[in-house]
Amino acid sequence: PGATSPLAGKTVVVDPGHNTGNFDHSREINQQVDIGTARKECDTTGTTTRAGYKEAEFTLDVSRRLRTILEGRGLKVVFTHEADRAWGPCITERARIGNEANADAVVSVHADGVSEGSRGYHVILPAKVKGGAADTAAIVGPSRALGERIAANFARATGSGPANYLGGGTGLVVRDDLGGLNLSTRPKVFVECGNMRDSKDAALLTSPQWRQKAAQGIADGIVGFLGG
Repeated sequence: PGATSPLAGKTVVVDPGHNTGNFDHSREINQQVDIGTARKECDTTGTTTRAGYKEAEFTLDVSRRLRTILEGRGLKVVFTHEADRAWGPCITERARIGNEANADAVVSVHADGVSEGSRGYHVILPAKVKGGAADTAAIVGPSRALGERIAANFARATGSGPANYLGGGTGLVVRDDLGGLNLSTRPKVFVECGNMRDSKDAALLTSPQWRQKAAQGIADGIVGFLGG
């Protein structure tokens, strides 16, 4: 894109959920951090498929694919981590990276870990919260716009349906208990790409071809949100 492109000069922060090293650093990730409205664990291990494929492996792979697509559209992409550290980062640091990058959009990539038969994607949006360092009033609206774009494009690219176990079939869920959202000052959402504990969803999540489609859907949503 040229200098006149609506994407020129814009920054996207991509947050690969969890870290494979978290499994070996329970003391560190269990330390309590302040998310403004409460105190929570610094980070968690994330889930796995029944065959042992870690959510953190999935999120990093999709995030790298997403970066390639976004950079191809001329966007600057910043990662919160590349599994190049022993554990973490804490949810507070993940939020800070997006804030300090002055990101135009922040997307945290995840997969869920609920019961067999629970299927589909959902996008988590920040609730309006205020307390301590948390004040999401300015980002609730743009974050919803970002989430709606991603949800629609994710469904189109992957063929997946919205989660059948929460969100009322909309693929959108509002939460006030996630430090990564509460502490963000930039438009931000979490994308739960599917359920790793359901055998049918797991078959998709473990497919490189499907992960490419997931990355494309997320990228299309981000680009649309940014006016590209």
